[in-house]
Amino acid sequence: MSESFPELVGYLEARRSVPARLMGEPGPSGDELAQMLTIAARVPDHGKLAPWRFIVVAADAREALADRVSALRKEREPDVAEERLAKDREALTSSPVHVAVVSSPVDSPKVPEWEQFLSAGAVCLNLIHAANALGYSAQWLTGWASLDENARDLFNLEPGEKIAGFIHIGTNDNPQTDRERPDIAALTQVWAG
Repeated sequence: MSESFPELVGYLEARRSVPARLMGEPGPSGDELAQMLTIAARVPDHGKLAPWRFIVVAADAREALADRVSALRKEREPDVAEERLAKDREALTSSPVHVAVVSSPVDSPKVPEWEQFLSAGAVCLNLIHAANALGYSAQWLTGWASLDENARDLFNLEPGEKIAGFIHIGTNDNPQTDRERPDIAALTQVWAG
């Protein structure tokens, strides 16, 4: 057996997301964010295709993004409640750093598109692990804006690209309670031939 990392095991057993609305400053520095993105990219990537990319929302652009997303929501749902718009805005403006992970599949005869989508999902989770490892809180969200065609235009997505997740990163020093977790035994089968 290779070397064991009990601290890492403990972290993985206790890891949980912190809601973006509960995050505040400080956020990671530019160097820390670059380190997080580098760590995030260390995922299974058969064929070395890098079928994903990052869009970092600049700190001074969060309000503008929230305004544009609100306008899109009103266009899509003319009777949308103000509370819904406020919740959308809060998710986009409360965390100091907001990264969109874009699934950007590459035409490959050897690596199916589905596997490339999974690689982008792994990037999202690795980005959360990287943020946590550097002492920050993080949350992976998708929501309607990750699927809406007009929102795709807002993020200048190319044909075939999809937003795998919006990763919110910031600080929250308040203790978080855990949530109920699935029954692993009920979800596990043994294939014996």
